[in-house]
Amino acid sequence: MTETFQFNLKATDGGARLGEITMPRGTIRTPAFMPVGTVGTVKAMYLDQVRDTGADIILGNTYHLMLRPGAERVARLGGLHELIRWKHPILTDSGGFQVMSLSGLRKLDEKGVTFKSHVDGSLHHMSPERSIEIQGLLGSDIQMQLDECVALPAEPKEIERAMELSLRWAERCRVAFGDQPGKAMFGIVQGGDQPELRIRSAEGLKQLDLKGYAVGGLAVGEPQDVMLKMLETTLPVLPFEKPRYLMGVGTPDDMLKSVARGIDMFDCVMPTRSGRHGLAFTRRGKVNIRNARHAEDMRPLDEESSCPAARDYSRAYLHHLVRADEALGGMLLSWNNLNYYQDLMKGIRQAIAEGRFADFYAETQEMWAKGDIDPV
Repeated sequence: MTETFQFNLKATDGGARLGEITMPRGTIRTPAFMPVGTVGTVKAMYLDQVRDTGADIILGNTYHLMLRPGAERVARLGGLHELIRWKHPILTDSGGFQVMSLSGLRKLDEKGVTFKSHVDGSLHHMSPERSIEIQGLLGSDIQMQLDECVALPAEPKEIERAMELSLRWAERCRVAFGDQPGKAMFGIVQGGDQPELRIRSAEGLKQLDLKGYAVGGLAVGEPQDVMLKMLETTLPVLPFEKPRYLMGVGTPDDMLKSVARGIDMFDCVMPTRSGRHGLAFTRRGKVNIRNARHAEDMRPLDEESSCPAARDYSRAYLHHLVRADEALGGMLLSWNNLNYYQDLMKGIRQAIAEGRFADFYAETQEMWAKGDIDPV
C-alpha cells in the first residue's frame, strides 16, 4: 500500500468519473459513499457490518468527538481507528456545520468561533488551527478545513461574508495542516446559491493546491435543482485531477444526479436515520415499513439483495419490530439502507467502467419510478 495520498482517475463517462484514492490505510473506490460515524459509531451498526456492505471509508465529526470523549483522550487511547476498531480510512468533518446548527450560544469572528456545548453548556473556542489540531489528535486520514456554513435561503451579502471568511480560514488550516505524509486536507467551496460566489470560492481554494475539494453549504434548505445548478457552476472551476466531495448529500437520487455532474464522494446520515424511523431504501425506491399493508406480508424487502436484512427477514417481522419500537427494527433497516447505498455506488462504478453510465442512470430511475410491488 502506498505511503502517500494519491487520486487516480481511471475512466470518465460523460460527466461521471471512476477513480481510486490510495492511502496508507487503504483504497477508496470512487464514486464513494461514506457512512456517517459521527461520534465514532455508525448508528445501530457494527463496524464489521459496515465494512461488509462495501464501505471503504467512514466519517467522524470533530465537534462531537471534541466534546466527548475529547480529542486528547482519544489520542491517549491510540487514536480513533484504534478506539473504534476500524483499520480503514476515516474522514473527519471540521465541526463548522455542527457549531452553527447545534450550539445554543456562539460568537463568530476572524479568530474562530466561541460556542456553548449542546451536551453540558460548557464554553469552547474553535479556531481553524484548533480544528486541524483536533483532527490530528483523532488521527483521521482526510481532514476538512473549518468553514462557516450558511443555511439557505440567505441574503447574498451574508453568503458572501461567510464565503470570504471560509476562504481565509482555509489558508490558515492549510498552514496548520502542514505536510502530513499519507494524509490529506480538503478545502470546502462555499457561496450558497450564488453562482458568482461559488466560482470565487473555488478559484480561491484552487490557489492553495489542496489534495481534494469539497462542495459545502448545499442540501441545507434549497431545492434539488438549485443544488445541481451550483455543482454545474462549481465543478468546472475545480482541478479535474483531484477528488470532489459533496458534503451531507444525500438521497439515492441526489447522488446519482451528482455523479453525473462529476462528484466523487458523498456522506449522509440519511440511510441510518431513515432506518431508525422505519424507512427502507431498495431497488424499487423507498418502502415505509410502518404502513399497515406490510403487517401480514411474509416477503422480504428484496429477495435479490446480498444483504441478510433485506433478503432473510419478512416485511411482517420488520413491520412488527418498528411498530413495537424494538431496537432491532432500526438495526435491520439501517443495515439494509447502508447496503443499498453501497450497492448503488458499486453499480455506478461498474457502469462508468463499461461506458454505460447513461443507461444505468435511466434504468435506475425507471426502477425507482415503478415503486414497491404490492403483495399478489
